[in-house]
Amino acid sequence: MKALLIDDEKAALIQMERLIKDDGRIEVTGAFTTVRESLEHLSTSKTDFVFLDIGMPEMSGLTAAEYILQLDPDIRIIYVTAFSEYAIDAFELNALDYLLKPVSSARFTKTVNRMIELSNYRKQPPEPAARIENEPAIVCFRRLELRGNKTPSAKLKWRTSKAQELFAYLLHLKEQWISKEQLLDCLWPDYPPDKGMTHLHTSIYQIRKLLREWSEEAVIDFSQDCYRLSFTGEGAFTDVELFEKALMETSAPVGDSASLAAAHPHYDSMLRLYTGHYLEEHDYWWAKPRQEQLRRQYMELVLAIARQETSAGRETHAINRLMAAQQRDPYSEEICRHLLEACARLNDMEAVQRHYRSFTTLLNKELGTEPDRETTALYQNLIQN
Repeated sequence: MKALLIDDEKAALIQMERLIKDDGRIEVTGAFTTVRESLEHLSTSKTDFVFLDIGMPEMSGLTAAEYILQLDPDIRIIYVTAFSEYAIDAFELNALDYLLKPVSSARFTKTVNRMIELSNYRKQPPEPAARIENEPAIVCFRRLELRGNKTPSAKLKWRTSKAQELFAYLLHLKEQWISKEQLLDCLWPDYPPDKGMTHLHTSIYQIRKLLREWSEEAVIDFSQDCYRLSFTGEGAFTDVELFEKALMETSAPVGDSASLAAAHPHYDSMLRLYTGHYLEEHDYWWAKPRQEQLRRQYMELVLAIARQETSAGRETHAINRLMAAQQRDPYSEEICRHLLEACARLNDMEAVQRHYRSFTTLLNKELGTEPDRETTALYQNLIQN
């Protein structure tokens, strides 16, 4: 096992080197009093563990750990400090261990035993699961879910709701660099800067830990006080990307019945991706514009297909499709009008009246409004004819 030591106090480095020498199970690859020197060393030399002082004048150990893990996310941190108040924060940041100065030989031995246990576990990593083509690895419609992880039997859980929201926000702005200030303003606006920064660091580490369990393809990068979520694999990773890709590859629905019938499986597979509005269950304020954009795209596709089905004499299919869409957007005037027209083409005037009355009751009860003039005029015209 190889370890790097970082502490701004020379005496503390000497004591740690003595403990390591007496134990005899660790090879010291370097000992530095500044983070800058240690990062330069890590950029060219491989190490397994870093003993890192938290309270350093150059930068805090919690911030230094970000830069260290950016160079090598497999490095595990053992925090060393004279202030026990940092213990909770250190463990929240997925530290392997926490040592309080002055470090006793008995306590140090326990840490080394933990390091050996982790090293033995890493020698037999789980086989990564192959991603199924055209299946989303991440679901964003309705609620955020991670799928197809390396250990399918394990249930991945977010440590906190804020860690989940932070991942969702990074995914929302996938491949874009986002400053710490923007993340704090968006997710922790009511916290003092130091407290907000601690929550940000904690959430980043929690996400990285979860991503290591889930997939080698998802990575959180850190550079110049900015983060970004990137993917090393090819193709679409989310159901949203698959949905938009299918929209781009699909021409307008054709008009003849035979061609339309042949295209149904493709359209249906596209629509099945849309299981609910974008991040609907989480109700993130920053997701609302994107949610509305995708909702509009979905509704336009449904209406386009329904129009072609109605024109091709497949009114029953159109009605079923429109009723399913109405469950996702119950206040849509457009869906209501298309439903009325499709029912009228079947000469089912009872259904025309039923759908209109149901829509009117819903608007009155939930919104305190009436159907717009266009919908009311269409209904009256259909009934009179």
